[in-house]
Amino acid sequence: MPKLSPTTGTFEDYGPVADRHDDLDGYTTSFFECRETQDMTGMLSSLPGGQCACPHWGYVLKGRWVVKYDDRVETYEAGDAFYMSPGHVPTEIAAGTETVMFSPADQLKATDAAIMAFMQSQGAPS
Repeated sequence: MPKLSPTTGTFEDYGPVADRHDDLDGYTTSFFECRETQDMTGMLSSLPGGQCACPHWGYVLKGRWVVKYDDRVETYEAGDAFYMSPGHVPTEIAAGTETVMFSPADQLKATDAAIMAFMQSQGAPS
């Protein structure tokens, strides 16, 4: 059975956020840490409607996410399991937030590409 722990998989450190992830049978599993409060509105702006179309399931270990949809705003806090349906924008990921998240790997690629392009346009190292 494929597995991932906080000390295995691919580690990527982007300064304000860090991510340890691996593809497990078609799902990207990640341990995500947010070191500085983030608003992903700009990062997702190049996607259709400026929204993430990839669904995510997860669990907040520490911290808080505020996620905007067209018709509502949801807040996920430490101890919450969540499902982010397509059409969401995380407008606040609080500093110190740690999350375990599961996403369909093929659908996550467009989101990851948009985030990387935005970071590069802002002068961030890739």
